[in-house]
Amino acid sequence: MDFVLYEEEIQSLEEVLLRLRQDANARAVFLIDKNGQQMAAAGETDQFDSTSLASLTAGNVAATDSLAKLIGEREFSVLFHEGQRDHIHISIVAKRAILLVIFDDRSSLGLVRLRVKRAGTEFERIFAAMEQKATSSLSGEGGVATPFSEITDEDIDALFSD
Repeated sequence: MDFVLYEEEIQSLEEVLLRLRQDANARAVFLIDKNGQQMAAAGETDQFDSTSLASLTAGNVAATDSLAKLIGEREFSVLFHEGQRDHIHISIVAKRAILLVIFDDRSSLGLVRLRVKRAGTEFERIFAAMEQKATSSLSGEGGVATPFSEITDEDIDALFSD
């Protein structure tokens, strides 16, 4: 299900990312949708080309999913790339987003995995609330309106008429 990210959801996601970055002693953390768009980030994000990083990470996850299927696995939910100086931990969170953690030797893979697992439950809670909000707005419950709910067919016709 697609949904709109409102400011309060972005703030909630960023709070979890900030806490994860600090608890895992990571350089930077990014939350990316499966289409390769950055949703939120924390840490030394200006050190990286975040647009390329998000796109390539989503491509990496897609390629790895295909590899998993080729060998009969449903998915590989965690990816780890070890470099000389920096390391990357990639995981799927809440079955709808990709969490990218960039860390160096000031941290460890074990610590990152532990903290990612804890953050994952918080992301699941946030995404569940977002999905419930989107579902209630589609059904007209709760008074939550989408940004496009006020646009009528007449408005669209008037916009494109000569």
